[in-house]
Amino acid sequence: MAKAIKKVVKIEMTEEEKRAQDLREIETALIENKDAILETIDLLKQMNNRGALTMATSLFAEGDKVLYTIIKALDNPEATNLLKNMLLLVGVLGTINVKQLEPFVVKLNAGIARMAEHKDQEKQLSYFGFAKTLKDPEVNRAVGLLLDFLRGMGQDTEDLERNTQPPEDQAIQKERTRDYDGTMHKRD
Repeated sequence: MAKAIKKVVKIEMTEEEKRAQDLREIETALIENKDAILETIDLLKQMNNRGALTMATSLFAEGDKVLYTIIKALDNPEATNLLKNMLLLVGVLGTINVKQLEPFVVKLNAGIARMAEHKDQEKQLSYFGFAKTLKDPEVNRAVGLLLDFLRGMGQDTEDLERNTQPPEDQAIQKERTRDYDGTMHKRD
């Protein structure tokens, strides 16, 4: 029968063996990440050619002075309002439903292109000519779209506005949108 092991002797590596093992690990990591390392070196080379590394080094060397200057520049009401407005604008841009906006933008571009074609015309439109133009299907469709847009802008949207609601209601509104007829439904 075998004897029970009562004492475990830990094999200690010499400093030289530890160093050799560390070098093998580094070499393996370099080989496994060769492409990323080469791209990083190329990026650093480009940054150095443009002077970005020198600028970054200088910024870090004078970090406290730079930070003080930035904070001092931001410590006024105009800068504070600018930051608030930028954050609000980013939030508003996030609420725009781009899928619904795309057809409108395409039609807007078509209208601008048509306007550019006829920009040099000096033909004046009479009241009768204007009324007659409304019978044109393209003009009639555009006027209808504008009226729908104006109706949408005129409807009551206070329940959709995040700034006028408590935070718990704001989270609910992120998932909902109002249709043209005023009906609430889940966002796509």
